[in-house]
Formats: sequence, C-alpha cells, structure tokens
Amino acid sequence: MIELSLVKGRIDVPLVESTIGAFFDEACERHADELALISQHQNVRLTYAQLREKVDALACGLLRLGLQKGDRLAIWSPNTMEWTLTQFATAKTGLILVNINPAYRRAELDYALKKVGCKALILSPAFKSSDYLAMIAELAPEAATSDPQRLELAGLPSLRLLIRLGADKTPGMLNFDDFLVPPAAEELSALQALGAGLKPTDPINIQFTSGTTGHPKGSTLTHRNILNNGRFVGDAIRLKAGEKLCIPVPLYHCFGMVMGNLGCLTHGAAMVYPAEVFEPLAVLKAVQEERCAGLFGVPTMFIAVLEHPDFQKFDVSSLRTGIMAGSPCPIEVMKRVIDQLHMREVTIAYGMTETSPVSFQSGHDDPIERRVSTVGRVQPHCEVKIVDGEGNIVPRGVAGELCTRGYSVMHGYWDDPARTVEAIDKEGWMHTGDLATLDDEGFCNIVGRIKDMVIRGGENVYPREIEEFLYSHPEIADVQVVGVPDHKYGEELCAWIIPREGSEITEDDVRAFCRDQIAHYKIPRYIRFVDAFPMTVTGKIQKFLIRQHMKEELGLTDEKTA
Repeated sequence: MIELSLVKGRIDVPLVESTIGAFFDEACERHADELALISQHQNVRLTYAQLREKVDALACGLLRLGLQKGDRLAIWSPNTMEWTLTQFATAKTGLILVNINPAYRRAELDYALKKVGCKALILSPAFKSSDYLAMIAELAPEAATSDPQRLELAGLPSLRLLIRLGADKTPGMLNFDDFLVPPAAEELSALQALGAGLKPTDPINIQFTSGTTGHPKGSTLTHRNILNNGRFVGDAIRLKAGEKLCIPVPLYHCFGMVMGNLGCLTHGAAMVYPAEVFEPLAVLKAVQEERCAGLFGVPTMFIAVLEHPDFQKFDVSSLRTGIMAGSPCPIEVMKRVIDQLHMREVTIAYGMTETSPVSFQSGHDDPIERRVSTVGRVQPHCEVKIVDGEGNIVPRGVAGELCTRGYSVMHGYWDDPARTVEAIDKEGWMHTGDLATLDDEGFCNIVGRIKDMVIRGGENVYPREIEEFLYSHPEIADVQVVGVPDHKYGEELCAWIIPREGSEITEDDVRAFCRDQIAHYKIPRYIRFVDAFPMTVTGKIQKFLIRQHMKEELGLTDEKTA
C-alpha cells in the first residue's frame, strides 16, 4: 500500500490556553530574579521582575491615553528594549500590535497604517538612511502644530497618537519614556481586570507579509497562535530557565518576536539583543560576553559571522543550540555552524508568517545528516499534507505543494477576505506555495517555491538543488540560482555567486566543476560574481530582484517559445 504525504504532530503536550498577558505575569513571578532582557547596545539588563514593572507601566500609560482593546498600535523601530516592552504591553491591554518593517519608506508606511487603521504609532527617530521623523512630517504635516494627545491628520485619519523613542522632543509627538513612570494602584487593578476579560483566540498581532507583486498582506495572529508556537520552538532547542539566547534577527518579524522573545518567555530564558540590526561583530561579542547558549539567524547571517575576519578571536564555546531558518539552509553552512560555532544541537525550522510561523523543526538529537538535509518533522498539534496541482495528496517522496492546518494557522489577512480565502481553504488548510517532499520517517524537504521552479526545455529544475551542489565548491561562499527567460528553452538558469575572500574563481571554473557531476541542463548558462544579494531586512533573498536585474542586463523578455 502506498503511504501518502500526510503527517500529524504529537499531541501529548497540551496547548497553552492562555493569553500572552496572563502567561507573562505568571512567568515573571516564577522567574522573578532571572535575567529576562539584555539589550547590549542600550546597556540594558532587566530581570523578569523588572521587565514586568516596565511593561505594566507602559500598559497603564497606553490605557491612560484612551486606547482600548482592539485598537491597532504600530511600532516602527529596529531591535530595542522599547520594542519588547511594547510587545508585552499591547498583549496585556488587548491592543493589536502592528509590526512595521524598519526598512519601509513613506509610501509603504502610509499603506500599512491605513490598511489596518492604526490609532497610534510608536517610532524611532531614524533607522540607517531612513529619517522616520521626516517621513511622518511629509505624511502628516499638521502634526507639528497639533496637540499630541488629540491629533487630527487629514492624510492619516485613523491615527491619533504619535509616540517617539529617545529623549529629544518633537512637536506633535509624545515621548515613550514618559510612560514608564510607576502607575497608580488603581491603574494596575484596572489593567488586571482588563486582562482577565481577554481571550486566547483574540487577534493580538498583525504582520505584513512581503510580496513580489501587489501590496503586502496583514497576517493577523492570535495569543493562541504565537504563544504556543514560541513555546514549541523553545522546547525543540531544549531552552532552559537562566540560559541566554542571542537574537540578532529583527523583532518586527516572527523569527524575533515569536521564536525569540516568546520562546524565551515560555522557558524563563534571557533575550539578548547584540545591536539594533544584525552586525556579525556584535553577535560575536554578545555570545562571548553573555555566554549565550543559543543563537538564531538566517543562513546569510551565519555565513557573515563565520566569515568575519576576527571570528577566531572570540570564544563561542558556550553555544550549544539555536535555529537556522528564514530561507533554505545550505548543507555546507550547516556543517560549519556545528563544527566552528559548537552548535551541535542546532535545529532547522521551517514555516511562514501565516502559520505563526513554525510548522516543521528538526530535533536537537536528530542525526546530523537529517538536520543538514531536511527541515525536520512536523511540530506538535500541526497537520501537514503535500498535494499535487489537483489537490490530491501525493505519495511519500513525491514533490507537491505543502499545506498545513491546526492551532498555528493565522486568523486571516486583515480586512482582506478575498486573499484569505485564496490562502486558507474551506477545510482550514493553509496553502504555503512551497514545494516539498515527505520521506518515510516524516522528515520534510523543501525543494523550492512553486513560482521559483524553472522549466527548461520541458525539464523541471529546482534551483535549490543546484545551489546545494555549488555550495560544496571550496571557493564559493554563497550562491543563488534563478530562472531567466530564453527563446529556445523557455527558461535558462542563472547563478549569482559570492566568492570566498581572496578567491579568483572564474565562470569557466564553475562550469568545469559542474561538468560530469550534474546534468547538462542544470548547469547555469549565466554566471555572475557579486558582493551581496538583494534581501529583505529579515535576510530573505529577493530572487525576483535578481531575475529582474538579469532580464534588464541581458535584454530578455518573458516570451517563451520552447
């Protein structure tokens, strides 16, 4: 009998049926004297008891402004203590936290605030080359001459409050630090009463998913979604109370705020932020100085840490575990992480924002060959199937679209029922758009995106297979493969390669390396050596930009005549 690609996660550990606020309070009492948050670049060290004091103060301050359960409050900032205080304060008050990508510019910010009807915005003054204050001044010029507690903005009609970080004053804006004063006893009582009326299934977080076409969609997540996912992710890496987890991934993304922050909260561990944004040297310093047990990152981050010229000067022997996720994890990089970063219990995780995010994760004790070649097995309380183009479940080992359902599937896309129905079918299955296979033991391998699969002369080619092969070349540090239009074959392969430092590798060297080792139709026709790939703030490679650049460079069109 043919075994089908359908798996269900274990259910021996029950789901947490609690709000984040209630769980937060219990955790802060249970681990009161343990370190909870270390923001190295801010020189901040807070125990769980101290973290609760600040979160309660901020929560009461937000209620004092007249914000109510269900109101949307956005935060536009890189990784800071204030980001995390906001995450937990909104959860305790029933406000819906809206994560704004720090890389967003004026038009993107304008869209996000209007799409979900944000009533308040907490913002940093600036980030890298982005002047946040200037962009707000352009979108809402009348704010500068308005009462900061009663804004009426023509361009942003739902927005009533602007709260800035930092000590400087900005006309029309309130200051975040002013809300950290100790609240009155009656305010704390009111906060507790409000929290008691919240439900685990209430929407609590909106994250915009980046797309290659059209506007971003606002994935709406509940307490139940993200609290449980953070907990199961932490379980998989055996995170313990008192341990420290280095979190250089962005907090605005699920990787940071769910897998990182909520993973730590549910296990009594400490969140460690090396810098506002990912910096390999800051990561090395944080791991050494704090003796971190775990490290999170996307493959490009781990590559940057391993390739840093001062890597050998740092003692990273405290590391034992962590997660590599966010994009396909090259086998050769995984091996170096285990050997050189001492992360022998490192795991791979796979998921998407719409599933809170993790659906598959390898175990800390899975065989190394499994951890370097798959994304592990299905997470607890999740159900996964792999289907063909007709929706039929395929046999084990056959590639198809990965679909998942269970507690982790989002509430839906905010104010977008049509796109919600496109993503989640009538039976509750979330269609991921990812191509995957399941083996006989339930291990999953992501073979690519449906839209990324290249069809060359009738042959289906999965770019990731070629990337994994090229990673094995000793002079290649990183590689991305895409399909570009071709009049003869329909599509041809193009490889963008980042060489190792000091390498003099040539296109002919790459082709010679491929010859007689992979099929001729899998050898890239176009090869380019680059210093970096276009990517999102979370470190995801934007392959569509690589494709677009090559089409322009080569004067190619999408007409296929194969």
